[in-house]
Amino acid sequence: MNFLSDLGVSTGEFGLGLALVVVVILGVIIAVKAGKPDGTAALQMTTLVDSLTRLSSDQAELRGQLAQIAASQETGRKLVAEQLQAQEREIGKTLNDRLENVTQRVGESIQKTSDKTSESLTDLQKRLAVIDAAQKNITDLSTDIVGLQDILSNKQARGAFGQAQMEDIVRDMLPADYFKFEATLSNGKRVDCLITLPGDQGDIGVDSKYPHEGFVRLMEAQSDDERKTAGQVFTRDVIKHVQAIADKYIIPGETSDWALMFVPAESIYMELHTNFQNVIQEGYRRKVIVASPSSFWAILHSVRALIRDTKMREHAGVIQKEVGLLMEDVARLDKRVGNLSRHFEQTGKDIEEIQTSTRKIALHGSRITKVDLQGETPEAQEDLLGQDAGSVTSLDSRRT
Repeated sequence: MNFLSDLGVSTGEFGLGLALVVVVILGVIIAVKAGKPDGTAALQMTTLVDSLTRLSSDQAELRGQLAQIAASQETGRKLVAEQLQAQEREIGKTLNDRLENVTQRVGESIQKTSDKTSESLTDLQKRLAVIDAAQKNITDLSTDIVGLQDILSNKQARGAFGQAQMEDIVRDMLPADYFKFEATLSNGKRVDCLITLPGDQGDIGVDSKYPHEGFVRLMEAQSDDERKTAGQVFTRDVIKHVQAIADKYIIPGETSDWALMFVPAESIYMELHTNFQNVIQEGYRRKVIVASPSSFWAILHSVRALIRDTKMREHAGVIQKEVGLLMEDVARLDKRVGNLSRHFEQTGKDIEEIQTSTRKIALHGSRITKVDLQGETPEAQEDLLGQDAGSVTSLDSRRT
């Protein structure tokens, strides 16, 4: 095959020639076997060769067409390949652009999401800090409530708590010389606070202890029967305490005719006034008034106003006396001002008279300087001096 290529003979041409030779040999062999004359065989061979020649020519033409088709296909293939490459580059560029846009959008979205997440985490941390602070306050409040419950469950501690609250209110509202804590009365009883009223109105005793156990049982009652029983016990205990206050802290001629029972919680005060009016009425009957921190503050405010009014009345006489003395001083001052005014008037007159005398002297001096002692006779000079004296006299008379 390499040999044929070197000779410039294609494989197809070599095959075609080989086929012609084979055909000729076959034709000869057939003619010999058939026993035909040489002319007929030669004619048949010639015909066969012509056919083969035409066939070879047709094949050559076909090869040329096939070569053209192959060249066209190659050109088309190259063109298609170039178009495919261009389209591939365009598609690659488009894909890259879109991929960049998508990457940018995804990056921006991720950044925004990250920022929002960071803000959310920051807000969450702040809220958690607030929640932690609130939780701490709740814990502290729970501790305080437990401590308050411990105080209220202990009778002595409860009394000290109520008394401390009562003392703070009294110190804030009244002057120091109008109250006394742990004061001993004439009957030997010691009152938690004794408020001194001005005048002969007596002193007010304040008790800061009350039966808290009954109120706790009342609040913890679950059924109506338990609440009813707890209410009866609470009523009995409070009325008993009211009677004890009236007996110990209301002394005719020494204290006021009414006393105060201080309760350290507004809830107890509201419970008494809402559901235990019989206790309140018993207190009114025995002149014992139940006072919560707010109502106790209002009572002390009224006492302070009474103290202020009494002090003003006490000092009213002193003020009137001082005003009378002030009026006397004013009258004396007016008299002295009048005397001074008259002295000023007399002084003015004296000054005017002095001015008249000085003018006369000045006039005489002027006339004297005008006298010519050498040219006039003594009679004329006397007449001139007399005229000047007359002028001064007329001037004095006009001013008078």
